Amino acid sequence: MMCSVIVPTRCTWYAVHSGPMPKVRSKSLPWLIPAVVGILAACVLGTSRLSVFDTHQAGLQFIGFGLVLLTAVASLWTISGSRIRQYILMAFVMGLLGLCLIYPIIMTLRGGFYDDPATRTGFSLRHVAVAFEDPRVTMGLWNSFKVACGTTFLAIVVALPLAMLSANYTFPGKKFFSAAVLVPMILPPFVGAIGMRALMGRSGAVNALLGAEIDVLGEAKIVGVILVQALSLYPIIFLNTTAALANLDPALSEAAENLGAKSWRRFFKITLPLIRPGIFAGATIVFIWSFTELGTPLMFGYNDVLPVQIFNGLKEVENSAKPYVLTAIMLTAAVGLYLIGKKIFGGKGYAMYSKASRAGGEKPLNGWMGIFATVAFAGVTLVAVMPHIGVILTSVTVPGQWYETVLPTEYTLGHYGEALGASDAFQAIKNSLMLATMAMLADCVLGVLVAYLIVRTDIKGKTLLDALCMLPLAVPGLVMAFGYVAISLQWPFGQNGPLSQYASIFATDPSPVPFLVVAYATRRLPYVVRSTVAGLEQTSGELEEAAVNLGATRLTAVRRVILPLIAANLIAGGLLVFSFSMLEVSDSLLLAQQASDFPITKQIWAFMDRLGDGPYIASAMGVWGMALLTVTIFAASTLLGKKLGSIFRV
Repeated sequence: MMCSVIVPTRCTWYAVHSGPMPKVRSKSLPWLIPAVVGILAACVLGTSRLSVFDTHQAGLQFIGFGLVLLTAVASLWTISGSRIRQYILMAFVMGLLGLCLIYPIIMTLRGGFYDDPATRTGFSLRHVAVAFEDPRVTMGLWNSFKVACGTTFLAIVVALPLAMLSANYTFPGKKFFSAAVLVPMILPPFVGAIGMRALMGRSGAVNALLGAEIDVLGEAKIVGVILVQALSLYPIIFLNTTAALANLDPALSEAAENLGAKSWRRFFKITLPLIRPGIFAGATIVFIWSFTELGTPLMFGYNDVLPVQIFNGLKEVENSAKPYVLTAIMLTAAVGLYLIGKKIFGGKGYAMYSKASRAGGEKPLNGWMGIFATVAFAGVTLVAVMPHIGVILTSVTVPGQWYETVLPTEYTLGHYGEALGASDAFQAIKNSLMLATMAMLADCVLGVLVAYLIVRTDIKGKTLLDALCMLPLAVPGLVMAFGYVAISLQWPFGQNGPLSQYASIFATDPSPVPFLVVAYATRRLPYVVRSTVAGLEQTSGELEEAAVNLGATRLTAVRRVILPLIAANLIAGGLLVFSFSMLEVSDSLLLAQQASDFPITKQIWAFMDRLGDGPYIASAMGVWGMALLTVTIFAASTLLGKKLGSIFRV
């Protein structure tokens, strides 16, 4: 009876039979011939000179090359064992990441070193030297650095005390304010700048309330940029710090307290060194984001920063190396500053032998201390939602009826109808919905594949794969967007290229959809990977193995067993990809050049340049975006809980 349930592998065969295990004829041998033929045909097609054909014929040949290569890979998949299949999958994913992530970065860097940018030939360093001789470039780099440092410092000052209060104490309204503190994430800084202009401009509500004429946004635009970005990005540091505090073993602090250490000494000597990597993880995202942020300085008219200078140079990208040089300088500076910061602040410093063996008891704050904690959360939340309030009030104001008054004098809901019903606005919404949906679906498929390779296999190279998937969080979006611009000017997408009619940016009749989808999906892939990895780590692999032992294929086991178990994590990551893609700024501003292709954020920027009701319709579109992000972030927070912070971590 026992022998009837033994799986007939080679080991168990010898255990229950006396003779040798019979040879099984391989069913995959017939696939060997098309595999070899396919690879040879792909090589022949790939090395042939496509320039001898016209565009249509070259396009067909290029597509044929892809189909032949796909057939060859499928054949190799059929004849391979499970271990080799895992390496094939990893090679496939790394190839995609290399094509969609590494290659654009290389193209951006390469574009600044062409001797002749028009023909894209030769090599020269003179463009870099010329750029650094321009005082506007050095000033822009310095201003970007000041904006990033100011934003990161202010975000840490706001987030760290709130995280300490939330992790260690209970106070009136804690549950509500712990959720409300994430509200700034529902409004991109790009849109929040509209509200801050209405509140803090020379004729804004703050001056009307104080009876003053302080022109903060005119005389000190950098202050407005730093304030808006810090109020929008501090939740990223809050989430990472809260997650780090949750892993802190309370026994360490208790032991120090028993030895007579005061609270401040315990914080600086024990707590802060242990949570420093978590703080640095969030601060890294905030620093790189603010260092390369394009939309907020544009909205404030602060043109003396490197991202805006790069954006303004887009019109000469086909014949000048300067935009590429500026982008390369920005990337090099961002990476260099990150490495310096990691060396100084991001090291492990002190480490626990293990994670917390028990949860730390939250101490109740009563009386004045409880009121102080509640007021602290309420005050930060109120200040953080000022841009939101400004955007909402602007969206319901009759044009010209909010001038040197605390509140608008006349209201209307007509701008919301325009934001949905106007032909250009409606087209932008349709474009964003299509692009975000395609990016989300692509990331969900690729994210599950990557997470499975990281968690369920022990193949070599999976650590590199994980790092590559997280790289988009560290690479400025503006750099990647410019990389796609550079790719669009090269074969096979450039002028008369075989794919120019299917994917282009600067053509007479451009087709930027493929570039926008790839850009959105690449930028937001870390969200799905991190959330799916978290789900797989909580799911036992024995369930999958049991399904395989009962006769299910590996694919069936993943589809019928694993996916239902990690559905919540996958949905949470997909929602974040969708919502952040809907309001993506850098890629949208650079890659969409015609009104019919504008996503929402590019259309908001276009409305801001329109006289009359333009800024009011732009605000209404911003409110629709706020509503979308509100639903998705709170849904993701409900599904992921405290693991939401791990998504925003390099």
